[in-house]
Amino acid sequence: MQLFYNPEIDNSISQFSFSSEESKHIIKVLRKKVDDELYITNGKGYIYQARIIDASIKRCKAEIISREKKHKTMHYLHLVVAPTKMNDRFEWFLEKATEIGVNEITPIICEHSERKIIKIERMQKVLQSAMKQSLQAYLPKLNQAIKYTDYLELEKNGLLFIAHCEEGEKMELKRRVAADNDVTVLIGPEGDFSANEIDLALKKGFLPVSLGKNRLRTETAALVACATVAVINNA
Repeated sequence: MQLFYNPEIDNSISQFSFSSEESKHIIKVLRKKVDDELYITNGKGYIYQARIIDASIKRCKAEIISREKKHKTMHYLHLVVAPTKMNDRFEWFLEKATEIGVNEITPIICEHSERKIIKIERMQKVLQSAMKQSLQAYLPKLNQAIKYTDYLELEKNGLLFIAHCEEGEKMELKRRVAADNDVTVLIGPEGDFSANEIDLALKKGFLPVSLGKNRLRTETAALVACATVAVINNA
């Protein structure tokens, strides 16, 4: 099964056209033709089965045969992560977190952040590709980058955690997370959160957690947090 993405599809339409880029891929690369069937998601929980009715390389057209609503998970994972210095490492994190199961991602700019310019459009494409590859019906929400201190002022729900490398009393994340709960985890930049940033988070109700004995890169730490929450909710 190969999954395509079209955010414009909803239950009110019976026919639709692919973009020129998708059309070229479907007809020229995959060599699909009239009456061939495809699977498409709108990233909002639905997977549609469709049949090609016009195999145009510029505007492939299809009609919907059936639709299936995929249930959301009982938990909601929000990863709040400082972008890495090397952009490809952050994109790798986005890809793998989508495959494992993340609901929302917010890039944060911290005191020690070396990367402060984020290409959201490029990151959206990485998320879309990973969603299709892993045959998922929900596209993770990607927020605009925000200053760490501004993020802390936003309203938050569920279990709140901050993973940092400073000394002090910390319980392992796997012992803090409970199944079927909303979870937010803060992950700092390569230079970690500053002492002041950690203190601010604690005052806002975030609990300090450990992701293991080893010192992890930012993108690795975020994935460990993602996998930990996924395992606990799928146990």
